[in-house]
Amino acid sequence: MSDIFREVDEEVRHERLFKLWRKYGNYVVAAFVAVALGVGGSVGLKQYRLNQRLAEGAEFAATLDLLNEGQPALAAERFAVLADDAGAGYAALARLREAEALAEAGDTDGAFAALERLAADDGADRALRDLAGLLTVLQMIDDGGAPDALEERLEPLMQDGSLWRASARELGGLVAFRRGETARAREIFTGLAADATAPASVRGRAAEFLAILDGGG
Repeated sequence: MSDIFREVDEEVRHERLFKLWRKYGNYVVAAFVAVALGVGGSVGLKQYRLNQRLAEGAEFAATLDLLNEGQPALAAERFAVLADDAGAGYAALARLREAEALAEAGDTDGAFAALERLAADDGADRALRDLAGLLTVLQMIDDGGAPDALEERLEPLMQDGSLWRASARELGGLVAFRRGETARAREIFTGLAADATAPASVRGRAAEFLAILDGGG
């Protein structure tokens, strides 16, 4: 009988853990994109002040206006063309925005494919490639992706050289818990909660996850 109660308790904690992630997930993605666009923007200012890049900047801005005006399908088409034809800086940002536009238009498969292309683009800035990789993992988690595949994608993003390592480790903790590796999940969240280099929001969620794992919260 005690085994039954333990299984029920584990299921309740599992649901609470993922409800907490879903509660904050949109804010996390928004933060990813905001930081990435800041990184991409600084790269753009350094690399693309030459006159031949001005047209790319104008096209990017005009297409972004389409997206903001509620025309995601058209914006996705134009971002895709820009991503194929522009220099590395604008191409990566356009690919990221293409994925956003496709998702907004309801084409989740297309959005996933666009992110995959950016993640595999050796010519793009690493911060943007890693961001695309992280966003694909988020989508895979939402779609119930296999833990082994998720861990394989997260492993390089969790390393010290990755700009997104704290968020990748947070997802790694969730994946570990999903596959029943509670001790591993606790280890990851404990490290995050104590990591002074991690964003305060990540540290706070790690502490909440730990409380759930320990049966509180």
